[in-house]
Amino acid sequence: MANIHIAREHALGLREARRFALQWAEKAQVEFGLEWTHEPGTTRDLVSFSRSGVNGTLAVTKDSFELDARLGFLAGVFKHRIESEVVKNLDALMAETTARPEVAADNAGVRKKTA
Repeated sequence: MANIHIAREHALGLREARRFALQWAEKAQVEFGLEWTHEPGTTRDLVSFSRSGVNGTLAVTKDSFELDARLGFLAGVFKHRIESEVVKNLDALMAETTARPEVAADNAGVRKKTA
């Protein structure tokens, strides 16, 4: 069995990181057929995912993401390709998320005024 471990630090805060993780899970469901569940917490969320030959978790905190996946024998043959796709998707989604104006304002310590 092959394993994939990807860790990323961020400055999103838990609320925005949670939103990011759910977007990632929805995208993974569409692109790769992964089934997923979300277990929210006060300091850490856990997104569990699986499909035939693959299962794992995406742990989310206010300042980090940690993805661990276990690949079955057949999927393990494509470990490097799968890992590079996951990294590419995570990094692209993270760049997209951190570029949003409301996230940039939150990260700068500026709160948007709501009417």
